[in-house]
Amino acid sequence: MSAMGARERMLGRLRAAHAVPAVPVEELDGRIDSHYDGRRAPASNAQLVRAMQAALTASHAEVWCAGAAAWPAQLAERLAAHGVRRLLLDPASAEGAALASALPAAVEALPFARPLEQWKAELFDSVDAGFTVARSGIAATGTLVLAPDAGSPRTASLVPPLHVALLHADTLHADLHAAARAEGWAGGMPSNLVLASGPSKTSDIQQTLAYGAHGPRWMWLVIVGGEAA
Repeated sequence: MSAMGARERMLGRLRAAHAVPAVPVEELDGRIDSHYDGRRAPASNAQLVRAMQAALTASHAEVWCAGAAAWPAQLAERLAAHGVRRLLLDPASAEGAALASALPAAVEALPFARPLEQWKAELFDSVDAGFTVARSGIAATGTLVLAPDAGSPRTASLVPPLHVALLHADTLHADLHAAARAEGWAGGMPSNLVLASGPSKTSDIQQTLAYGAHGPRWMWLVIVGGEAA
């Protein structure tokens, strides 16, 4: 039999087979929800905070908890001790303004106020850290959900060698499915949603880990409103 004949025979069998009825989207969503709800153990916010901290620490990130009033001064002190001299942040956000006002004179707060092409060399060569506020967090994998915008673009968490993120404890989700459902991703996701699970790392053929090859070498996370773990 020729190749064309074999092809037609196969297609004929497929056409003759009974089509599997399509499952309504609502029913499929219900099945997925039931699957994850059955696997997920109930967890308090404190348990989610501890899981988030453990997962990110295992990924070579530094994580600590702080109160809503105390975190700007604590973070500013750590930045100065780390040797940060230029910090990229969004002064228009409440968190960015709070941190900027707490910085010592030796640490300069920089807004992302110019097109990237106008200060690319300066950004890559002289900015020590970038500060972002996470939209939410996924405790099971230690993942930050970032929603970049004009004031805090993806560059802020990608280019500087130190990425400093702030996460409000009440935005933590148990897993990716819980985050997608709670935040209504099915109804329309942002055009640029970033999931970050620790600093940049890669390995060679001998599986030797190297940090900072494709992004920040260090990641710090401040969990605001969570219990210390």
